[in-house]
Amino acid sequence: MKDVAEAAGVALKTVSRVVNGEATVAPETLDRVQQAIRTLGYRRDEGARQLRHGRSQAIALVVRDIADPFFAAIGRAVETRAEEDDLVVMIGSSHDDPAREREVALGFCARRPTGLIIAPIAKRQDYLLPDISAGLAVCAVDRPAQGIPCDAVLSDNAAGVRMAVEHLLRHGHRRIGYLGDDPAVFTARERVAAFRATMAEHGVPVDEHEVRLGAPGREFVAAALRTMFDPSDPVTALVTGNNRITAEVLRHLADAPHRPALVAFDDLELAELLRPGLTVVAQDPVAMGEAVMRLLSSRLADPAREPAEVRIPVRLIPRGSGELRPR
Repeated sequence: MKDVAEAAGVALKTVSRVVNGEATVAPETLDRVQQAIRTLGYRRDEGARQLRHGRSQAIALVVRDIADPFFAAIGRAVETRAEEDDLVVMIGSSHDDPAREREVALGFCARRPTGLIIAPIAKRQDYLLPDISAGLAVCAVDRPAQGIPCDAVLSDNAAGVRMAVEHLLRHGHRRIGYLGDDPAVFTARERVAAFRATMAEHGVPVDEHEVRLGAPGREFVAAALRTMFDPSDPVTALVTGNNRITAEVLRHLADAPHRPALVAFDDLELAELLRPGLTVVAQDPVAMGEAVMRLLSSRLADPAREPAEVRIPVRLIPRGSGELRPR
């Protein structure tokens, strides 16, 4: 900064004002300083800035898998809003591993971010309590955090599954199967509970072989479908609980001579190009990312306020697979 001040013929404090975007610098002086910055290749020392202010100008984001289109869309929305506030975003994946979640989250916390957004996997997130006590703003996304005072942004899981089931019932189905994620996962529990409740409300019995929960994977899905489509008593329709399960179901049904009706929770890229097109309950990850950033700003402005939970609406998109009639 001293070199810039000397090259521009101004005081060191003037360079500081320019670098920090203060509006008290005359236009001609601003031009001279900016020209000196470009000529000398000066960049602000963010490490020194962090030491002065106690926190970096960064937001940390820990999700299950950044390659998952759902979490990638949340990350992009967070990044867009962060850019408006002159913040950078650090992103890491837990890969559904509680130990890795803790490692990645605490690794980010050591860099003193302004806020932390986390899609929790571990049973408890109380390892974050020291950082929260030190002023870190934390918000959970997709599922609530446990063991800490924390805001949360969630999809309306129950309403989405209700839409899916009632859509299939309206098209004449009474034997409806449900294929969902591991019941240890919060969203899996909410969605399967909504499936059972909606079927019960409409007076449709659910046999246990029609509901299968487990970690998404080819073996799990193949075994579940063999049970559900037993020729002696097959289901005529299927609700899938997340996009990874849906992708595996579509692979297994690709060569099936007769397909069941299918409604998937969450959309898939190019779903409208399938034949028939895939009927889905679509979440709104962009709205979720934007809501997370609003809650973080609110938390920073009022650290003592009570934790808030925001539910983001979902919508049913009929494309053909959910409109098939029972054979």
